[in-house]
Amino acid sequence: MSKSTVMNDTWRPVPANLTLLQDEIHVWRINLDIPEERVQQLLETLSTDEVARADRFYKEQHRQRFIAGRATLRSILGRYLDIEPQKLEFCYEPLGKPVLAETCGGNQLHFNLSHSQDLALCAVNRDRPIGIDLEYISPISDVLNLAKQFFSPKEYSIMRSLPPHQKQQTFFRYWTCKEAYLKATGAGLAQLQEIEINLSPGESAKLKTDSNWSLLELVPQRNAVAAVAIKGSGFSLKCWQYS
Repeated sequence: MSKSTVMNDTWRPVPANLTLLQDEIHVWRINLDIPEERVQQLLETLSTDEVARADRFYKEQHRQRFIAGRATLRSILGRYLDIEPQKLEFCYEPLGKPVLAETCGGNQLHFNLSHSQDLALCAVNRDRPIGIDLEYISPISDVLNLAKQFFSPKEYSIMRSLPPHQKQQTFFRYWTCKEAYLKATGAGLAQLQEIEINLSPGESAKLKTDSNWSLLELVPQRNAVAAVAIKGSGFSLKCWQYS
């Protein structure tokens, strides 16, 4: 991984006097597998449309993880804004990206949430568009075919040149960097191939498509990778363990 990668031992307990400065990015690590009684408590903080979305999940495990993720997002944003979680209101961009309504701090916080299996990450910043993506590194039998379909010709060439044991992790590093940027900009995955990432050994990932954006890679836990995309540069990153 790159020298800027945040390893899993840097996730700290949340301080009592939590503050978010203008030049900071806060990333929260969230466990989505929680006791049933806690899920029922969190359900009460969700809006009517969020409850309806939760009820559309076929598997109960997926329903409970959705509830845990959305309710925790509300709790995190409520801490920064000093607003009760259930009173937060969201609006949605054309492709579904949630943003805070102006009536409850829409111009004060930018955020993004990503989840994979039992884990979620939430990225928060004061005044710049931000996106985050999280993926578990699961074996993909046709990883090169997927790289050819979704990556640029140069990225595909690099993937082909790698030894077998590096192909899987590199694929997911590319993927999380691309999707984090697309989530930050509110664009769809149809543009995945148009986003080119520079992954050099020992160096941080860079977005070649747009030099006005920064990428930060994270390792939230074993066998998982993540990336944050944010407009601008010179940010300080702090990582919190939600509890």
